[in-house]
Amino acid sequence: MKGLSKSLYTTFCQCPKAMWLKVYNPDVATDDPALQARFEAGNEVGDLAMGLFGDFVEVTVRRDYGGLDLTAMVERTKEEMVRGTECICEASFALDSNYCAVDILRRTPGGWAIYEVKSSSSSVGDELNAPDKFQKYAVDIAYQRWLLEQCGVKVTGTYLVTLNRDYVRQGDLDIQQLFNILDLKDLVNNEYVKVASNVARAMEVLQQTSEPTQAVGDHCSKPYGCAFWDYCLGQQGVKNDEPSVFNLYRLSGKKKLAYLNAGKISFDDIKNENLSPIQRTQVDCTLNGTQYIDKAGSKDFLDGLSYPLYFLDFETMMPPVPEFNGTKPYQQITFQYSLHYIEQPGGELKHTEFLAKSDGNDPRRELAEALCGDIPEDACILAYNDPFEKGRIRELAAIYTDLSGRLMNIHDHIQDLLVPFKSGFYYVPAMGGSFSIKSVLPALFPNNTELNYSNLKGPVHNGGEAMTIFPQIAKMEPAKAAAARQALLEYCHLDTLAMVKVWEQLRETTN
Repeated sequence: MKGLSKSLYTTFCQCPKAMWLKVYNPDVATDDPALQARFEAGNEVGDLAMGLFGDFVEVTVRRDYGGLDLTAMVERTKEEMVRGTECICEASFALDSNYCAVDILRRTPGGWAIYEVKSSSSSVGDELNAPDKFQKYAVDIAYQRWLLEQCGVKVTGTYLVTLNRDYVRQGDLDIQQLFNILDLKDLVNNEYVKVASNVARAMEVLQQTSEPTQAVGDHCSKPYGCAFWDYCLGQQGVKNDEPSVFNLYRLSGKKKLAYLNAGKISFDDIKNENLSPIQRTQVDCTLNGTQYIDKAGSKDFLDGLSYPLYFLDFETMMPPVPEFNGTKPYQQITFQYSLHYIEQPGGELKHTEFLAKSDGNDPRRELAEALCGDIPEDACILAYNDPFEKGRIRELAAIYTDLSGRLMNIHDHIQDLLVPFKSGFYYVPAMGGSFSIKSVLPALFPNNTELNYSNLKGPVHNGGEAMTIFPQIAKMEPAKAAAARQALLEYCHLDTLAMVKVWEQLRETTN
């Protein structure tokens, strides 16, 4: 008989249909490219947290093929509890086909305390000041408490362990400061009274041979985004390859669902609705097969630029566990940039770049010095969605005060190439309601294979992959490391070349 795990239980509490699909039809889920990175981050954080209370025993047992041997883990847990072990990690319990593994099970004078470890971050006192933020974790912990108590274990405490967002590393990593331990007693108590009935209903759903019926709604994104979102939308008539209300620029999720529930899905269905100017342009251009160009608006933007003209793009990583002095969990660490530049009207397009050494050292000082050397004072600089580049430069200026003047000069001369598009000066139906560079570029140059990110041969095709692969290079074999570095260079080069091509296209439309 199919049973519940922590993951299936929490999925059921959000959406019974999603739980059923996870078990019986997982192939209809939409792949999440960042999922593996989040999984690896969670493992790193979980491994560190095991040492929070000193000596521990981890009871994980794997079969020959690599999968978990749950039966052996349950038996090992029982043995360690009888032996008097103070701290058991991945402590495992099973009853009536239901199962859970407790991240950290700690002996107390009256029983055992549960510690659930998450790679999210918090500040001290958040559980009191913003309890709603932790409701989703209370659901998970309440199930664990219920199952342990069904197995005869006295649970004396229920805690959440998160990264401490206020921790600043100085010297060796201090795991006592790295983590916050939050007492979720009240939240868990509120959820605990629901567990028995939830489990009973979830088991009924698991025994169904047919897929449950459930319309999409607010629950699809609360508390977690759902991998079956596209599948369920398709069942309600929304097709990925056809424009719909779900593609409308800056339309709230609530409004999208309201249109869907009213049977208004296609652009033809909403053509007479009250839309924003950009949404109106989007709908009209799509229905008529035309493009919209505001030459005056584009010209005003272009007239604000000057030579020498630089096109800048950064790549960053966000390690959950701070690797360098002066950094916090999930702090953006800039390790790469690409610069295309034209020194005078009609001048040659040139390029330079920086990619930090893959040696595990802090890349920021060397990058900041290179950036100051590569961009002349008072030069005009274009970025795409410039708050990102400006934010990283402000961070560098705050750290390296001897460079702050030059860095802030760069910062103050950055302009945003996104402006003409988000202002509605230029729209092509192929943009699909998105003005990211990954949408604008193929819309403007549909037949240029050199400008297609999908054609990049290496393992890096987007910023998420760049963020993930750079910190891994230090542990790679030389040939694989060299290939990864080359992939990073080619990807970042394309980002700034894309900006150049978009800028040139804007110029052509104003002539």
